[in-house]
Amino acid sequence: MKHKISLFAFGNATSLFLLMSFTICVVFDLILPEHAMYSAWLTLLPGFTWISWQSFLLGAVESYAYGWYISLIWVPLYNYFGHKVKLAKE
Repeated sequence: MKHKISLFAFGNATSLFLLMSFTICVVFDLILPEHAMYSAWLTLLPGFTWISWQSFLLGAVESYAYGWYISLIWVPLYNYFGHKVKLAKE
């Protein structure tokens, strides 16, 4: 069984997931402002304000960067511990 995960694939997948989630949430907030969630983005994304094109682009870039931040920590840990489990089974 292969336990190694590609950092490149996981990094891009996670980053795109967070970017798409951010975009969906912004659209949701614009359509249903009474259920707006933008206050969460104000806390999580430094420099993000509600809403301008510059702010949206900044939030998009920061969301994508958070995906790589998660990946750069999670993938090496998974690969390390996955390798340890594989060695223990042999």
